[in-house]
Amino acid sequence: MTPAIINALTIDVEDYFQVSALAPHFPRSDWESTPCRVERNVDRILELLAERDARATFFVLGWVAERYPQLVRRIAERGHEVASHGYSHERASAQSRERFLADIVLARAVLEDIGGLAVRGYRAPSFSVGKTNPWAHDCIAEAGYAYSSSVYPVRHDHYGIPDAPRFPYRLDNGLLEVPVTTTRLLGRNWPAGGGGYFRLLPYAVSRWQIAKVNRDDARPAIFYFHPWEIDPGQPRVREASSKTRFRHYVNLERTEGRLRRLLADFSWGRADHVFHGAA
Repeated sequence: MTPAIINALTIDVEDYFQVSALAPHFPRSDWESTPCRVERNVDRILELLAERDARATFFVLGWVAERYPQLVRRIAERGHEVASHGYSHERASAQSRERFLADIVLARAVLEDIGGLAVRGYRAPSFSVGKTNPWAHDCIAEAGYAYSSSVYPVRHDHYGIPDAPRFPYRLDNGLLEVPVTTTRLLGRNWPAGGGGYFRLLPYAVSRWQIAKVNRDDARPAIFYFHPWEIDPGQPRVREASSKTRFRHYVNLERTEGRLRRLLADFSWGRADHVFHGAA
């Protein structure tokens, strides 16, 4: 009997008011005075993972880590990987090369100081490494990261490189890029790695897509979500556009139940373990 493929479960640790689409309504100057909900949500995720004895990678925002250092330590103590989501949650594509490098160097230093372990992985906010800023991968390598998960090989109005490789690939600078999972159908890549699509579409679609990648491609999937996605009680931003409100709030009340099914239907591990030695 062939052993079950272990997929990589990843969590982008940021609070609801730090989401890029809501940035016009939550300027960084207001972050300190905005009530945080990230700690309670991450603790709930840790409970869900413990119920299944599953491991995951937490891409933690440096800003969050500085304010909740014990949360970072709890993640590490429970056997999960602490990785970097940058410090300020500003899109890589909206920064200069120098500012981007400074942000990800600072985030790695903060996380390593708090967690006491080497931080090997990085994910750009909003998958904002693309064709307009190919230098970002060189910065990620220069900052000391071993792998990145910053590319989504899909068409999207805010991110994506549709013709990027679907599976992990090694760059000339030695960095390993681990793209978020897609399924290939009708001549194009379709999102299969979580996020808003996981909330919008019926759970059966995500289950079918991940199973297809495991079976037909014989590859592990990499799946992501955010702590705020299991929090239907978060404050609602009525001033946001209808498109933004739909994308952010759709089916929040169903996400935890779907995650429970996902954890039961597949085997999950840390990204650094699942893709060790890839490419």
